[in-house]
Amino acid sequence: MAEEEIKKEVEETTPSEEDPKAEASDAEQVPQKPAEPDWKALYALTLADFDNYKKRAARDREDTYRYAEADILKDVLPAVDNLALALSNATEKKDDPFVKGVQLVYDNLLKSLKDHGAEPFDSIGLALDTEKMEAIATLPSEDVEEGKVSIESKKGWMLKGKVLRAAQVVVSAGKAQ
Repeated sequence: MAEEEIKKEVEETTPSEEDPKAEASDAEQVPQKPAEPDWKALYALTLADFDNYKKRAARDREDTYRYAEADILKDVLPAVDNLALALSNATEKKDDPFVKGVQLVYDNLLKSLKDHGAEPFDSIGLALDTEKMEAIATLPSEDVEEGKVSIESKKGWMLKGKVLRAAQVVVSAGKAQ
């Protein structure tokens, strides 16, 4: 019998779907407050965001230090090109003291550039790589197959694995027809 009494009490206290008074009392209820934010989760997200910010700032600072010398080195490269051109045109006068002096200056400059992480790269005979090379012309060539570099007008330079200056090259158009 106790079970029957409990069932009756539950039915009496539970509003029925057909009872209009129950619907009116639901509408009169005070709206519930929004739930409290999960402060621990917000703290963890904020902490993770701040940690990512610190890592990004450190990486940016490191890149700035690593590549700060790039602008100066770019300004020096035309002088290196001019010294190389002067030496290539002085093939007949290798024993001239002036040519020897220019050679010493050129060698010291190359050593300084290498000490700072800048190194030239070769492109003659390689397929055109638009990341490292700038094609300035195409010419037919009997010796070099089509699509490969036949002439390098300006040497390309890398600084610590990144392109400092792209090589200016002439690409072979294949055999002349």
